Amino acid sequence: MKYKIKKDIKRKSTMGELSQLPNIGKKLEELLEQAGINNPAELQELGSKEAFERLLLIDEDACLNKLFALEGAIQGIRWHGLSEDDKKVLKDFYQSLK
Repeated sequence: MKYKIKKDIKRKSTMGELSQLPNIGKKLEELLEQAGINNPAELQELGSKEAFERLLLIDEDACLNKLFALEGAIQGIRWHGLSEDDKKVLKDFYQSLK
């Protein structure tokens, strides 16, 4: 199933629409573009942690839920569906940035 998700992300990357990914609304899409992330392929290549660090440079109030949203978008799922292991790793990363 993950292969299909990644394949779908690559297909969408040709359209350049971040907001077509799960968890990415127009506001977050605008922030990502301001951070230099312009399409799903770039988001996937950077990964959620690097993308979040870029967001922090322009939005110092970026929260843990945004980090979860980015990871969910990369995985092709709503962030609520992230595994507990993924959530723990991301939470630990988020706390290391404080």
